[in-house]
Amino acid sequence: MACRTLLLKLEAQGHLELPVRRRPPVNGHRHREVVQVEHDPSPIECRLEELQPVRLELLLEGSTGAALFRFLLQRYHYLGHRTCVGENLKYLARDRQGRPVACLLFGSAAWKAAARDHWIGWEPPQRVGNLHLLTNNMRFLVVPWAKVPYLASHVLAQVTSRLSADWQAKYGHPIYLVETFVECERFRATCYRAAGWTHLGVTTGRTRNDEGTGRRVPIKAIYVRPLRPDAPRRLCQ
Repeated sequence: MACRTLLLKLEAQGHLELPVRRRPPVNGHRHREVVQVEHDPSPIECRLEELQPVRLELLLEGSTGAALFRFLLQRYHYLGHRTCVGENLKYLARDRQGRPVACLLFGSAAWKAAARDHWIGWEPPQRVGNLHLLTNNMRFLVVPWAKVPYLASHVLAQVTSRLSADWQAKYGHPIYLVETFVECERFRATCYRAAGWTHLGVTTGRTRNDEGTGRRVPIKAIYVRPLRPDAPRRLCQ
């Protein structure tokens, strides 16, 4: 899928001409509407203590939880949800009654981010070799009917405490640093700051894959959370 996307981009930019498509895409999921999944949108308005324990469910493809995860993101997250390419982990947070309260998606880190790369201190060859040791919090949704102070930062703290071990178990390598990009005009990133994430600066607006030279998307604040104290040193090895 990544190679196909690259070829389509190269064709769109005039660098090559692809042959005529022989048949429709075989992956029908890309154009299929997300199936409605039953869920209870009754208001949840209480103190965090009343929801405890809030548990994180690491989702497996094809599971009931994964279907609910996709539906909630598609319906309630402003960016929606598309098919994931590459290494990724999905979590569904549930309260003590089993009600879904949050969704978190982690995937490939941005190819370049000047403020992040300066903070790490690595050179381009080190970035190329070690980028897989970073992950991007691509989606974070607290369901809109849950109005619970500190819930978002609590869930973030929970997931960062286990993320590297879960990644190691699934893909055979750890994660040393988590990043996220927060749209400045839309959000204040309060929950990330409360959960111990560090603000490094802002993006240039050239998209996460560093496409082009001009601004293409809204400016976003860059936040990172090291998963071990020596993360920068390890990433520069």
